[in-house]
Amino acid sequence: MATVSSPESGPHSPRVYFQSPSGPRAAGEDPEEIPVRRQGKVTVKYDRKELRKRLNLEEWILEQLVQLYDCEEEEIPELEIDVDELLDMEHDEDRSSRVKELLVECFKPTETFVNDLLDKIRGMQKLSTPQKK
Repeated sequence: MATVSSPESGPHSPRVYFQSPSGPRAAGEDPEEIPVRRQGKVTVKYDRKELRKRLNLEEWILEQLVQLYDCEEEEIPELEIDVDELLDMEHDEDRSSRVKELLVECFKPTETFVNDLLDKIRGMQKLSTPQKK
């Protein structure tokens, strides 16, 4: 629960105090036994531009799968197109074969989707390992 103090309660601006849901500390409880939360530091940064590209690609893939399977998003068969896995492959033929293998249950033509996907991932970076700055 949050409590807001009024400006009259002190010389500073209003402040917000948080109380734990269990209420005030029990009598006799040692304050040293309460875990202290420390502020973490971010030591690794992701390339935001690459993250945005990846998000856009994943949204595009989802839209395309809805069209290919002619269904709602929730009804798409369970399949995972792992972009990092595709980026690990050396040749477009291998990538194309892998995606077609994943879409084996799709009865609509998938060639255009596969080619467009390969065009979109060309030049992308893997995101499984964050870039250090």
